[in-house]
Amino acid sequence: MDKFIIRGGRPLSGTVEVSGAKNASLALMPASLLARGVCRLSNTPALRDVKTMASLLASMGVYLTFNNHTVTIDTTGVHNQDAPYEHVKKMRASIYVLGPLVARYGHARVSLPGGCAWGPRPVDMHIEGIKKLGASIELKGGYILASARRLHGARIHFDVSSVGATGNVLMAAVLAKGTTVIENAAIEPEITSLARYLVSMGARINGAGTSTLEIEGVDELHPADAITIPDRIEAGTFLVAGALTGGNVSVEGVDPGHLTALLAKLEDAGCSLETGASSVTLHAPPELRPIDVTAAIYPGFPTDMQAQWTALMAVAKGTTVVTDTIYFDRFKHVPELIRLGADIEIKDNSAVIRGVAGLTGAKVMSTDLRASASLILAGLVAEGSTEVLRVYHIDRGYETIEVKLRALGADIERVAGEEF
Repeated sequence: MDKFIIRGGRPLSGTVEVSGAKNASLALMPASLLARGVCRLSNTPALRDVKTMASLLASMGVYLTFNNHTVTIDTTGVHNQDAPYEHVKKMRASIYVLGPLVARYGHARVSLPGGCAWGPRPVDMHIEGIKKLGASIELKGGYILASARRLHGARIHFDVSSVGATGNVLMAAVLAKGTTVIENAAIEPEITSLARYLVSMGARINGAGTSTLEIEGVDELHPADAITIPDRIEAGTFLVAGALTGGNVSVEGVDPGHLTALLAKLEDAGCSLETGASSVTLHAPPELRPIDVTAAIYPGFPTDMQAQWTALMAVAKGTTVVTDTIYFDRFKHVPELIRLGADIEIKDNSAVIRGVAGLTGAKVMSTDLRASASLILAGLVAEGSTEVLRVYHIDRGYETIEVKLRALGADIERVAGEEF
């Protein structure tokens, strides 16, 4: 099993190109099931999770090819609507196939999902939303069994805004008979991207980018092509890496409008920022100021940047409180940061961080995707050598992160490791 060896202390400097958004790709790919024919999705990142979704779709009879970050998806050979445990256990986003399968084929058998080993992420909202569209659903043997002669429009109100549930119900509703209104819908860029893709396939959707979506169902959709939006979390991770190491980093191929909450906090922490139409350049300050953050639904500070911000604040001068209102158990990276010398205390769903003068290299273990990112960032600034184990987590969401970091001047290498 691979691991990273990082020798810290080098300020990062230079330019890095941001890959396509993982979470956008994981919605666009199953959306292809809604039409018969060939779809092409360009700027698709070569990630472990994307490969998992491709394997899941292939198991249903979808033919996929991946070339130069374009995935070509041919749905003409779909022969079953079964999403088996062997595929779904690897990634929670696999549940995205539920809505398209029920909407187009009238039935689905989807394993309850797996993924990162932290925090409750119940699928109840997905199930209840699709039930309201007229599907009959039962849970049996670890599977969601869903069927409907044809879905029908409904008014659906989410008590909590959910990206996954919004995407799943949206994909189901586009082929439902009549009008569907989704209230308190997620407004993340990945959902807006999905809505626009569905419209290009012939769906009738109003309100994309707002918390109320109105969908007028159509009888069928046609294949279409799309360009995957840039990954705002990858962009944010590299900007934090620049701030943490006292460097100057430019991220390109990004939409700064997707990063407003993070950019505001980086400026509060003392960083100087320059934004262009598709770029952000960060100049780190001589000394980081301690800045509290509360992770919240978009456009608030992203929960997927909470771990990276925790690593940044570990070396800020003063005390910081980082709170996560999305997932209350997303602090598995904290014990590993403490191994590197951080002074952090967990209180309920908050981390109280007392900045230290410096971190020291050690052997640490990744527990999930974003925790991995935080440990790599901490290793970049730690004195001596840091080994980050279980890097398969990072491969789920960052494309060749070590190559991109080396291009910015980091001393990081991937080596084969036997330790788990």
